[in-house]
Amino acid sequence: MTTIDILKKLQLGNITVEQALEAINSATLVDLGHTKIDMQRQMRTGVAEVVFGQGKTPTQIVEIFEQFNKRSIGVLATRITSDTAKALKEKFADVEISDVARTAILGSVSAEKVGKIAIVSAGTSDMPIVEEARICAEFFGNNVECFCDCGVAGLHRLISNIEKIRQAKVVIVIAGMEGALASVVAGLVKTPVIAVPTSVGYGANFEGLSALLSMINSCANGVSVVNIDNGFSAAYIASTINRQSK
Repeated sequence: MTTIDILKKLQLGNITVEQALEAINSATLVDLGHTKIDMQRQMRTGVAEVVFGQGKTPTQIVEIFEQFNKRSIGVLATRITSDTAKALKEKFADVEISDVARTAILGSVSAEKVGKIAIVSAGTSDMPIVEEARICAEFFGNNVECFCDCGVAGLHRLISNIEKIRQAKVVIVIAGMEGALASVVAGLVKTPVIAVPTSVGYGANFEGLSALLSMINSCANGVSVVNIDNGFSAAYIASTINRQSK
């Protein structure tokens, strides 16, 4: 029950002021001891709270999912372990698990998909981050199309898809190694480009640092950069741009 529902009940005289205050406090924040869940985030931002699974135990994440599920609020968890995935499958029959992206989804934020986000990746090795970005962007209510293995080592692979990529309202570019793909794409499209450096590469890649610095220092206009391997943040920002421009 949302705050608006509670206030309507108060207005109709179905509950007392004290009951309304108690209900609002309960609807706003759920304290599980190990986690304080913000249940009003979707009302404020359009997207429910996303659970960062790294460092949380399977039991903790199951308990968090239970709270969202009983309120019929869609919930997404990122960076989950295989043990957490197993625990969620045992508890929720309809949970959607991606072993590649290490995500879990129960329910949805919006049944209506809007606009279009293009995800362009350099190589197959970037696929875990591609999948994280795709799954998160779709969960946030966006149409998504992926163009994989389009790195600068074979530019014809990118050029053959460029007209389709140009149809998107925002482009996420995911690349490791030297991270040059973001600059190339930004020079070919008129939409915002969100660059995601990945930790893919040989030793001097420094676990993604070289790609990060290349993307930050891009000579192409319109490139913004998120952290290394951060497909989630790229999807969130792209979703905000896409949905605001619908």
